[in-house]
Amino acid sequence: MDPEVVANTRCRTGEGPLWHPDQNVVYWVDIPRGRLFSYDPETGEHELRYEDSVISATTIQADGSLLLFMDRGQIIQWDDGSTTPIVEEIPEERDSRFNDVIASPAGRVFCGTMPTDDRLGRLYRLDRDGSIVELDDGYDIPNGMGFTPDRTKLYLTESNARRIYCFDYDTSTGELSNRRIVVETPADDGVPDGMTVDADGNLWSARWNGHRVVQYAPDGTEIGRIELPVDKVSCPTFVGPDYTDLYVTTAGGNDRDTEGESAGALFHLSSAGSGVAEFRSRITT
Repeated sequence: MDPEVVANTRCRTGEGPLWHPDQNVVYWVDIPRGRLFSYDPETGEHELRYEDSVISATTIQADGSLLLFMDRGQIIQWDDGSTTPIVEEIPEERDSRFNDVIASPAGRVFCGTMPTDDRLGRLYRLDRDGSIVELDDGYDIPNGMGFTPDRTKLYLTESNARRIYCFDYDTSTGELSNRRIVVETPADDGVPDGMTVDADGNLWSARWNGHRVVQYAPDGTEIGRIELPVDKVSCPTFVGPDYTDLYVTTAGGNDRDTEGESAGALFHLSSAGSGVAEFRSRITT
């Protein structure tokens, strides 16, 4: 499969690609520049949709609007330019920002935050009433997440530990338990970053400083690799009516001499696999 550049946005840290089936566009962000982009596969056009201080990740709400996860623990609801505060801040995260997030089958959102100079990152759950629950701490960059097709397990990446964990997940309560390691990556293979889970339960894990996406069976056995012409590959997602096209965000667009001439672009690979729709958040306040 040959990766094709479809949106040459030169993102410093392109992240969080997310297919919106109501609008037939892919959304993604450039984290430190606080930019939200969309790409329409039908027209081939991309657009800057919103800009703020920092935007780390998004989910799709039940009504089709987006939740934007930002710095200081701030979360806002965005609806084609109109914004509504959901969480003003998390006091413990005033010197940090959200990293990767994922909506759960029940409409809650699991959210990781970045480490700071004096502590490691945390894992939170945003409940449907807008309240935030701290679930765990001590993560050296909590990152890509994905649910198993039977909705009984959640995968979570810890980037700098080079691990992907699996938790047992209770849909009715939102509780996580029984954390164990399913993937440990070698030091010379880049850093595991964002990920997605396909219809067969396989994991697709991006490699920051590894110029690839790696595919794993549910038991953690590597079963495939897709090479990209840039170093910092940040996150894959499946796109389209049948979820068979893979879109991948990348970073390093501010230093293309080092990172590759298409660093920071959004890439497309056709007929890469068979994905599933992401769950929608159902957060109210």
